[in-house]
Amino acid sequence: MTDFSAPPERIFAGTVGKGHGLDGSFYVVSAVPDLLVKGAELWVGAEAEVRTIDRRAGTDEKPIVRLSGSRSRNDADSFRGLTLQASNAGAPELGEGEYWAHQVVGCVVTAKVGGRTLGEVVEMMALPSCEVLVVRKAAAAAAPEPDAGEGGDGAPAKERRDDLLIPMVKDAIVEIDPAGRRIVVDAEFLALDDA
Repeated sequence: MTDFSAPPERIFAGTVGKGHGLDGSFYVVSAVPDLLVKGAELWVGAEAEVRTIDRRAGTDEKPIVRLSGSRSRNDADSFRGLTLQASNAGAPELGEGEYWAHQVVGCVVTAKVGGRTLGEVVEMMALPSCEVLVVRKAAAAAAPEPDAGEGGDGAPAKERRDDLLIPMVKDAIVEIDPAGRRIVVDAEFLALDDA
């Protein structure tokens, strides 16, 4: 059985965004700032090429990074859209009540009262005020999805709009059990009577 309480070998650190300046630097989108420090090694893209951060600027909200071997805007543009992963060995210790995304994705979310299944966590997303769990509703998860990239009329498929967003705040989250793959929430506090 997989131990979801321990970090995997590599942890998502962000996605390469648009270039910044002419020296090979770029913005990091959906960044985990604590993993983006000068000197840290990152695996870049599906081919998992290892590069070192040789420049870190910007803010935690909009970090700017340059990787070893990147010297021009064209170099930065060649990375655009690729995933950045960091070693779990370089990951900071989490405090009580803090979780890595890999620990909660895939957990079944149930209501505190009645134990009703609300859905499954498909993503943990950072918003300005807090992180939220993106929960695919139980009924939506069971429904067949249209062909990838196409709706029923041949038009591009629309994004799902029926996912629940559950804030990672103590009034909403009753219990998180990564090993048991479950999260209990206060559906009444979240006004999820119709979910």
